[in-house]
Amino acid sequence: MKGIKARLLKSFLAVILLTVIIFEIILIISVRQYYFGNVEEVLSKQAEVSANFYRQYLARDDFLEKNADVLLESFSAPTAAQVQIIDEEGILLADSQFAGHGGAVGTPDVKKALKGLPSKWQGRMPGTGERVLAVSYPLKSGDTVVGVVRFVTSLEGVNGVVGKIAVILISIGLAAVIISVFAAAILSQTIVKPLNDITRVAEEMAKGKFTARAPKRYDDEVGRLADTLNFMAQEIMRQEELKNEFIASVSHELRTPLTAIKGWTITLLSAIRGTSQAGRSDIRENAGVPDRRVYLNLDELIEGLEIITKESERLSELVEELLDFSRFEAGAIKLNLDKVALVDTLNYIKTQMMPRAKRQAVEFEIYPEEGLPEILADENRIKQVLINLLDNAFKFTPAGGRVRVKAESANDSVRIIVEDTGCGIPPEDLPHVTKKFYKAKSKQPGSGLGLAICDEIVRLHGGRMEITSAPGKGTRVEVILPV
Repeated sequence: MKGIKARLLKSFLAVILLTVIIFEIILIISVRQYYFGNVEEVLSKQAEVSANFYRQYLARDDFLEKNADVLLESFSAPTAAQVQIIDEEGILLADSQFAGHGGAVGTPDVKKALKGLPSKWQGRMPGTGERVLAVSYPLKSGDTVVGVVRFVTSLEGVNGVVGKIAVILISIGLAAVIISVFAAAILSQTIVKPLNDITRVAEEMAKGKFTARAPKRYDDEVGRLADTLNFMAQEIMRQEELKNEFIASVSHELRTPLTAIKGWTITLLSAIRGTSQAGRSDIRENAGVPDRRVYLNLDELIEGLEIITKESERLSELVEELLDFSRFEAGAIKLNLDKVALVDTLNYIKTQMMPRAKRQAVEFEIYPEEGLPEILADENRIKQVLINLLDNAFKFTPAGGRVRVKAESANDSVRIIVEDTGCGIPPEDLPHVTKKFYKAKSKQPGSGLGLAICDEIVRLHGGRMEITSAPGKGTRVEVILPV
């Protein structure tokens, strides 16, 4: 057997068997001790009572030897055990199960009792091999030991009772093991079945079926695993959707400038060819062929070339953005760190972006704090971040709106704030705008990678970027960089 179920069953079986065996041993030993202890206690009490009776009422010279049979009859009347009277030399004077005198009794309990100490002994009877328990008490006259009273009982009956109880306990233990194994099998199934369901769903996801979902049967570790797998599939589906939207968006962004470039290239080429073939027009007109030449004046030619240049730059920026993103994903971006005076950087950005602000009729202001400390950064990358943020700000701010940049120091960091009064970002889009491939539902052009690249650059500098926005009120982006 292989798998978790087999390992669980083996573990449960080992624990159950070990527990049952330990309890069986403890119970059987306890039962044995209980029965044997009771027998021993009864014999000890009877022997003690007999010895005390003799000491108090019968302790006279030669009484034991002359009246051993009478004494035996008195001691054996209240008990079913075998009673023996032994003299001070260890010679058997009387026995409740055998008539007449016997030989010497040399068992350890008798020898110890002859020394004045009560004693017990377990062993087998000579000849029969029967297991017995013997309790011996000294018979004293004053402080002198004159003999021994010995009570002997067979242990075969007790052994039989203990054996029957042991069989019953073992049977109960086996039944408990069997029931526990069935219970363990059912319990292991409650663990294995959800895992099998999760494995099946994971295999379906591995084949590309991300709509599959793992059922959550219990609110435990396996249930959390199912939740995690379902969340992962949901995220993969969302990423796939974003990727497809990104590809469609980039395709559109590439197609638009390429169409313009191609259209104007064909127009200009046709005009040039028309001019070079001007000499042949008379022949075509005389032959009845219409003149299809295209004529462009200088202004139209300049306009066409400017459009081609503008769209080519737009293509270059888009391709560079894609290359940047690929480098970040591959971890191939290396920062050229140096001391950067942010005031100079912000003035450069202001000079670069002011013409666009005027063209769009947007109020543009930059407020660097006095005494702004230098930071250790890659200046070109910081410029890239600010230009991207301002590009978004101008893109979504209508004419008459305002875009403002502030820079201030705070403890051991510098905070650059880009604010606009544009359309803002919907709350459902705000948590995702810095994720790769994400582009909020907007008709504005762009790849949707700008904020993702900005966030990655800021993180590489050991900083962070925080975005807050309210629809219809504008957006605020804070770039926090360590000094």
